[in-house]
Amino acid sequence: MSAAINQGETRWATWLRDDASVVSCTEKVKVMNENLDELKQMAQDLLEDGLLMEVSEAQIKAVLHRLVDELHNPYQK
Repeated sequence: MSAAINQGETRWATWLRDDASVVSCTEKVKVMNENLDELKQMAQDLLEDGLLMEVSEAQIKAVLHRLVDELHNPYQK
């Protein structure tokens, strides 16, 4: 893998396990980053639509923060 591609795959974060070891599997990192790219675009679309409908930017962002805060881990031990 070229350095440019590898650098691009860390654009969101260096993904860590609970024990602080790095998730280094290229495919896992790629999936995480692609999912975040999609989520970012959806959130951007939501923001822009809301602004066009004269919804408060601060309220939209607060709702998005609440959405993240309400996520749950279905794999908890």
